[in-house]
Amino acid sequence: MRRLLLTGLAVFLSVCGASAGTLDALFQHATLRIGYIADEAPFSSSKPNEKPMGYAIDLCGKVADEIEHTVPQLKREYVEMTLANGFDAIKNGQIDVLCGAITVNLERRKLVDFSQPIFLTGASALLRKDSPDYLHALFLDTPAVRSVSQRAASTSVIGVRANTTTDAILREARSIETSKTRIADFDTHEDGLKALEEHKIDAYFADRVLLMSLAQRAHDPSLLEVGDRLFTHEPYAIALRRDDADFRLVVDRALTDFYLSDDFLPLLKTYFGSEAPMLHTQIMMEHVP
Repeated sequence: MRRLLLTGLAVFLSVCGASAGTLDALFQHATLRIGYIADEAPFSSSKPNEKPMGYAIDLCGKVADEIEHTVPQLKREYVEMTLANGFDAIKNGQIDVLCGAITVNLERRKLVDFSQPIFLTGASALLRKDSPDYLHALFLDTPAVRSVSQRAASTSVIGVRANTTTDAILREARSIETSKTRIADFDTHEDGLKALEEHKIDAYFADRVLLMSLAQRAHDPSLLEVGDRLFTHEPYAIALRRDDADFRLVVDRALTDFYLSDDFLPLLKTYFGSEAPMLHTQIMMEHVP
């Protein structure tokens, strides 16, 4: 009988330990493990031997500030992840939050939970000014009139970053079209930009806000155009552990308090320039509970 009771107690304790939330772990270890995607400027990026930076990184910093009210000795550990392994790292408890241009969708909700949205954008394309005409007509509201016809759509190549929501959307769209336009996968956005500049691809498909930042880092930005037609709805959020409502409430409270502060608009201006007032209005109207 005593052995059965001890066995039952051991099982109970193991279940309680497995279900312990993120906040419990933070009280014990006083370290917030912040996962980030390094190739998603202006949301998250890094340089060797430097702390990561970006809009999403700063918002995750506001979450850490909120936690510090109850865990004064809190440390911040930054862990570089990829889209391929970041969600599993959240699920397996290797990191506590995942910060970057992280799109919320139902497939990802099978693995992780999300904070309230931190940004809203959509997918378009980065083009060269000498890219095929049909691509300009597809991605630009007012494409330039050209006197010389460009090569046919069937020979064009559109690049995209592998394992992203935009990758999935582009392949789905291609599967229902008769066009022979090819898709080229890239490991990073920088690789896609390089291929576009070197005429290895004719367009690069990604979230528009990422393309705007990417174009600014080109060798000659004047040779490129960012599409203004959006083909997807991409709400960004901070990825969190599933079934942890207490921690999600802390994260959402930190975000809401910051959105309502006088410091939020200046942060938007830092990363998004002249678009900041419009973004500020959008976030205040749509994302503040």
